[in-house]
Amino acid sequence: MKRLGVMVLGLLVAAGAHAQQAATPPPPPLQVDPALVGTAKFKPEELEALVAPVALYPDALLAQVLMASTYPLEIVEAARWSKANPGLKDQALQDALQQQSWDPSVKALAGFPSVLQSMNDKLDMTQKLGDAFLAQPKDVMDAVQRLRAKAMAAGNLKSGKELTYTSQKDGDQTIIVIEPAEPEVIYVPAYSPAIYGPWPYPMYPPYYYPPPPAYPAGGFWFGFTVGIIIGGGAWARPVWHTGGVVINVNNFNRVNHTNINNPNWQHSPEHRKGVGYRDQGTRDKFGQGQRPGADTREAYRGRAEAGQRDIARGGPEQLGGGDRGDRGGGAFDGVGRGGESRDFSNRGAASRGGGGFSGGGGFSGGGRGGFGGGGGRGGGRR
Repeated sequence: MKRLGVMVLGLLVAAGAHAQQAATPPPPPLQVDPALVGTAKFKPEELEALVAPVALYPDALLAQVLMASTYPLEIVEAARWSKANPGLKDQALQDALQQQSWDPSVKALAGFPSVLQSMNDKLDMTQKLGDAFLAQPKDVMDAVQRLRAKAMAAGNLKSGKELTYTSQKDGDQTIIVIEPAEPEVIYVPAYSPAIYGPWPYPMYPPYYYPPPPAYPAGGFWFGFTVGIIIGGGAWARPVWHTGGVVINVNNFNRVNHTNINNPNWQHSPEHRKGVGYRDQGTRDKFGQGQRPGADTREAYRGRAEAGQRDIARGGPEQLGGGDRGDRGGGAFDGVGRGGESRDFSNRGAASRGGGGFSGGGGFSGGGRGGFGGGGGRGGGRR
């Protein structure tokens, strides 16, 4: 009987423990910080939508844009500075840029104020482009080549006095190279997404930079800004088969008054100025293991929005560039702005149709040079 009582008592204790366990809610699942979860890669169709506004830039300018896009806050600062100093050109521009602390790739875009302004106006696109280039450089380059192939297949890439388009074989890949017709002068193309033919990704409509006011926003439009005299100062180009950017160290050193010897471009996290990286792999690679706090993001957002408001008002006072002993110097040596660029544009007017915009001839129609043909209407607007 004593043994039976012990067994009954044990069963009662076990039943009570089970009932207590059933009444106690299970512990909550482990909470994982979303910032520590790897962000999904950009899809190929996303990348094509992202690079659509710049895929037809000359290779040297495209390389500068890709590098500079990884420093979105410096793009804002440089756009403000450029807006406040519209009269600087040639050596005066070079000297003024040496006082700024931006990355040399950002300084280089000061010679292309329309490009710099577009990157500032589409700052969300600029930051996404930089994030994609840091995380998926080969995928970005492949997306550029796919779009170039589409534009060429549509009959809209024809060599002229502004740019030349050539195809080269790189292993089993065909590479379309875009270069200035005259090595010393770069024309910046402006075009609608219709240049690529019908857009096949309705879920990812292409980004694009709007045309100057005289051109309609819809349909097919194309042309070039005035020629920018670079004086042999182009110092970077894409490496299509690996996705990187290679630097001409001789040109870089001459333009930027420095003495580097590594031709492979490397992102400089210090020029990121606290702007968070998109994915964990990039954060780890560049020494930012976790996303910055909300205060850092808000500071970036506030400075970016303030910069765009200043530009809309006509520009702030001259923006100081921080420490003066920066490794970078000028942008493109001998950059032509204003009169010299317009003079060259007039000399090359025979290569373009009679189109253009009033107020200084800043944008010229395609005519025989560069882009030809027509096409359907552009994709979704962003």
